[in-house]
Amino acid sequence: VQLVESGGGLVQPGGSLRLSCAASGFTFSRYFMSWYRQAPGKERELVAGITNLSVPTNYGDSVKGRFTISRDNTKNTVYLQMNSLQPEDTAVYYCKVAIMSRGYWGQGTQVTVSS
Repeated sequence: VQLVESGGGLVQPGGSLRLSCAASGFTFSRYFMSWYRQAPGKERELVAGITNLSVPTNYGDSVKGRFTISRDNTKNTVYLQMNSLQPEDTAVYYCKVAIMSRGYWGQGTQVTVSS
């Protein structure tokens, strides 16, 4: 199982970024996928999840209405569109898949929101 995140970077408050997570080593279309984030000094938190049939679920309260999770099962990729970014969104963003009760994580991509 391999998950590779990309798309992070430095953005000004109010800006947007689109993160991608390319998956391999398992049958992507069968599994629920999720995005998490971890800010410095804080615990890792769930941002959003999406079912194998592309139904978004589990948006965190702090991102509802601003972030959108989606996936493309033909490309084995899950996305996180982030709009109206704020400094408190600064974190390392990770994608995750759980297979047979084991969680697999990518290496993460840094998102920094600052003027």
